[in-house]
Amino acid sequence: MKKPSSAAQTASRSSFYTGMRILPRAQREAMFEIYSFCRTVDDIADDRGPREARRRQLQQWRSDIDAAYRGSPPLRLNGLAQAVRQFDLQREDFMAVIDGMEMDVVADIRAPDRATLDLYCDRVACAVGRLSVRVFGMEHAAGRALAHHLGRALQLTNILRDLDEDAALGRLYLPREALSATGIAITDPTAVLASPALGEACAAVAALAKEAFREAEAIMAASPRRVVRAPRIMGAAYRAILAALLARGFAPPRAPIRLPRARLLFIVLRNLF
Repeated sequence: MKKPSSAAQTASRSSFYTGMRILPRAQREAMFEIYSFCRTVDDIADDRGPREARRRQLQQWRSDIDAAYRGSPPLRLNGLAQAVRQFDLQREDFMAVIDGMEMDVVADIRAPDRATLDLYCDRVACAVGRLSVRVFGMEHAAGRALAHHLGRALQLTNILRDLDEDAALGRLYLPREALSATGIAITDPTAVLASPALGEACAAVAALAKEAFREAEAIMAASPRRVVRAPRIMGAAYRAILAALLARGFAPPRAPIRLPRARLLFIVLRNLF
């Protein structure tokens, strides 16, 4: 039996792994390489070390990606470089992911306006989607549209799921407009999360996520089933997480939401057969 790659081992610690296991080997390994890259730069963004040191680390990743596209990747990017060649992955999408992580490094994001949040989602989620749909083999226009809508849906769900975890890092991704509409004028993460109006603000973000899920579902329904099995699984899993968040509510204490493995297995089987 082939030993799992280090990228696959990294991915195996997340629900992402279950969704990608259904792919043919070459696509699966490419997705694990993309995931490993994203996980690594995300860890840099979430580290609490000096900001300048983390910016230098991200700049090194830009240099390493450039080297991979010149045909001389560092050893740690050999697998990713192979995926780049095999699936024609675009350099600007990797750079967008790094740019998104740098937004968290330059300063802790707190109640961004909708335009800034949209840019953040495009960089840290939709750019990953644009890489992914090339691996899945989707037609260009449909693939980019799916990356746009499903990437936003997943990221907005993450924001709602990780409110307390992000607040512990001094961050608050709920958009300023949603907070202001409910009378929340503060941006301190801890204070916002204690506000009685938090649920209303979160409901507004959930509505944006639901609309993005609907748009993504329409694109996948019109696409060949074989090329959208993996994103269907991810979309169904995250819709279940969003539903669980709304059922739980956002008043403290907020119990963590995790999708049971049995539910995830059901989603996988339903999309396979």
